[in-house]
Amino acid sequence: MKVSEVMTAPPVCVAPHDSLAEATRKMTRSAVGSLLVVEEGALRGIVTDRDLAVRGLGGGLDREARVDAVMSAPVVTVDVDDDLQVAYGTFRRSGVRRLAVLHDGEALGVLTIDDLLLDVFRRLADLLGPVAWSVLQEPPGPPSAGEASYEP
Repeated sequence: MKVSEVMTAPPVCVAPHDSLAEATRKMTRSAVGSLLVVEEGALRGIVTDRDLAVRGLGGGLDREARVDAVMSAPVVTVDVDDDLQVAYGTFRRSGVRRLAVLHDGEALGVLTIDDLLLDVFRRLADLLGPVAWSVLQEPPGPPSAGEASYEP
């Protein structure tokens, strides 16, 4: 499976000179926890909600401070055509939670650890469906009358 099949695209971006307040608004509007910092089409950095909270306002910066004051650079990246195993290895080696996804130097998306977890859960569900069917010898569905059910 390729990175392109699991990544979130298009990425939400901000310019290095944008304010922390603008970055926060973009994250809120887009319901994301990070923004790629792009200038003239080139990836310059990444800023996360944690960067804004800890390095930004928690670090004494004003809400009008620039994004480049809190962004992380350089950004750890993978290529859109890479196999997911490359992404797993990149996450393992780098210790980051988000990878910018590039193609010919252009930012096309973001791949997060959460994206990989969702993929793992989907794969497990695909495996467990037939196993559950063969063990139970009946199709999965709601419990019949008198059967115990689990409700959180």
